[in-house]
Amino acid sequence: MKKLLVLLAVMMPALLFAQGWKSKTLIKMGDKNISANEFMEVYEKNNVKNEVIDKKNVDEYLEMYINFKLKVTEAENLKMDTLPKFVKEYQGYRKQLAKPYFSNDAVNEKLIVEAYDRMQWDINASHILIKCDVNAVPADTLKAYNKAMELRNRIIKGEDFNDVAVEASEDPSARDIKEIPGKQRAYKGNRGNLGYFSVFDMVYPFETGAYNTKEGEISMPVRSDFGYHLIRVNSKTPACGLIKAAHIFLIVDENDPMKTDSLVRAKAMNIYNEIDKNGENWDVIVKKYSDDKGSAQNGGVLNPFKVSQIVPEFITEIKKLDKDQISEPIKTNYGYHIIKLIAKSGVKSFEDEKENIGKRVEKDMRAKVSEDVVMKTIMKENKFKEYIKVKDAFIATIDSTLKKGEYVMAEGVDTTKVLFKFEKKNYTIGDFVNFIKQNQVSQPFMSEASYAYKLYDEYVKQEVFAYEDAHLEEKYPEFRMLVQEYHDGILLFDLMDKEVWKKAEKDTTGLNNYYEEHKAEYMWGKRIKTIVITVNAKDNLSRAEELIKQDLNADSIKAIVKNEELRGIGVRQTYFQKGDNVDADEIEWVPGTIKVIPSTVDNTTKIIKVLEVREPEPKTLKEAKGVITSAYQAKLEADWLKELNAKYPVTVDEKLLNKVRKNYSK
Repeated sequence: MKKLLVLLAVMMPALLFAQGWKSKTLIKMGDKNISANEFMEVYEKNNVKNEVIDKKNVDEYLEMYINFKLKVTEAENLKMDTLPKFVKEYQGYRKQLAKPYFSNDAVNEKLIVEAYDRMQWDINASHILIKCDVNAVPADTLKAYNKAMELRNRIIKGEDFNDVAVEASEDPSARDIKEIPGKQRAYKGNRGNLGYFSVFDMVYPFETGAYNTKEGEISMPVRSDFGYHLIRVNSKTPACGLIKAAHIFLIVDENDPMKTDSLVRAKAMNIYNEIDKNGENWDVIVKKYSDDKGSAQNGGVLNPFKVSQIVPEFITEIKKLDKDQISEPIKTNYGYHIIKLIAKSGVKSFEDEKENIGKRVEKDMRAKVSEDVVMKTIMKENKFKEYIKVKDAFIATIDSTLKKGEYVMAEGVDTTKVLFKFEKKNYTIGDFVNFIKQNQVSQPFMSEASYAYKLYDEYVKQEVFAYEDAHLEEKYPEFRMLVQEYHDGILLFDLMDKEVWKKAEKDTTGLNNYYEEHKAEYMWGKRIKTIVITVNAKDNLSRAEELIKQDLNADSIKAIVKNEELRGIGVRQTYFQKGDNVDADEIEWVPGTIKVIPSTVDNTTKIIKVLEVREPEPKTLKEAKGVITSAYQAKLEADWLKELNAKYPVTVDEKLLNKVRKNYSK
């Protein structure tokens, strides 16, 4: 043992010295010194840990880090971190980052497991809402509850749930909405059906009520901040997870004689019948017929979605399909859809989902359960002591002025009396009175005593959490570092906006000069210039063919169509590259070529005429403005960084940098 102690005594200074290098200055930037440890903390946070990192990785990141710090240094010297806009945004981010420190891990773990179990199922449910203010007096709460029970009893005895929802639910979405010209379109009510949802899609009490109710049954009244809900679970099916699907969409518009329900339904069936058995011509059919132009050029593929993000009819059909299977046309409030299922993600393992669920729990109202546990812990750690008799005696002096949101303190109240102590500080009646005056609102549904106790609890929570919040940086180094990253990131964004992004928008001369120097990098491929005429009325087809055969431009044809009152004819002039358009790809690229393309699913005929074949040429500035502007911004940033390097000379301790490299190559 003595030998071991001697050995440790000899080794300890060497160990301390070995670690001490991290506190030395790695980077000098103007008059600012940045330690190796400061750089390594950020590097480790933003790179994969526990892997061998080569010299190049460290050096590349160091260059990015230096450029980042140069910009932040400039922003700080310009006092941008004192501007009200910055302060407000920074404080907002810090508040969000602090939230995890006000929750309990053990409670969170239970909530995470519960959420994961619920994540396995998609629920389709209907509800009837009886509104009740969250702070309603007991008598009004009981009245709302009894009303909900009366409706439940009617349904249990045989009345249709949906009919009762239309009659009595205080959720207006249950009933049809009539059109108000110029203000709102007509909308068919959902008769209480909320569609599909999964965990986190609804408020926590409603979610719990739904998941605790068996399929086909009706819950007892479930209390949420909105009131009381009767929930009927229509179905409980294995979770789809994230869905990837494509569709062909046809709009129904009863105000357009060409888009009535019956015509569109027939057209949808014709389109469905034109799709190959294996769906090999799907992309071509989508481009030809889908009214969803946003997705048509991408095979009708929609952004991935959850069951709660799209109309229930769509999800009901999705649940019937296998991968790559195509549905027959289905009807929604918007029109007809032919759906192709690409994939359902399902639910990942608990280990894969746990982190994401934890973040959701932090943001969800269920976090209050965990928050209450943390609050009690902070109070215990900091010797919280409450003087209950003083509190009760003071609240007994509060009259109805509090309910009105116009509190007037009774005469003779000793405002110096202590309500509670926390971390050696006294909180008096006077402090609480100030809180009341700053936070009171009219509460006609609560007694003055109930409201006073509610405000008192809020006051205690505010002060307890404010104390903890003020000490987070010193208690949790990882929090301090994260907050600093956000501080620097907001500054960087504001400065980049000023020095690069907006400057590029305003500097039209510089942008034009950059375009002239680089326009050969932004080229069109070989293209055809065309006139495209779309004819919906067969009796005008021959006239459209006559017009396109003449030596007329698109504007002239449009004028003739308008003058002759030829209905059902659309005219446009456009350019096509290979791959832009199915019909343009099939036509011969020779000036004067005309192709008539009758639709196989409706009465539409398309006529395309090739006006000109254009060889590859530079895009105009207007045509390529997005990418040109982006490239010009990159140039401005590079020039600006040169100026900052001159303004804040940078030197790097190469010996220390070599130690950093070796540290990550072990």
